[in-house]
Amino acid sequence: MREGGFKADELEQLRRWGSGLQTDAREEVAAAGRAIVLLIEEIERLHVLAWDRRLYPEEDPQELPSTLRERLRQRIRPHPGSADHGPFHR
Repeated sequence: MREGGFKADELEQLRRWGSGLQTDAREEVAAAGRAIVLLIEEIERLHVLAWDRRLYPEEDPQELPSTLRERLRQRIRPHPGSADHGPFHR
């Protein structure tokens, strides 16, 4: 079992590899590439949540937004009345 998790450069290498596999003509290989990229995104999401819990341990988990998108929207909000919704608006 690996201790200490993945390093940033290892995750980036896996992301590049997964992205490359996604363009393969073989359906199974392309699907494996998508799965690798999705797993890396989940690892990064969990990493952010773990650090957030370390930085703000006293917050009540019941009051926390349920998704990373909601958390980012709470932290990075445009000024009221602004037409620009930033990179997190969909």
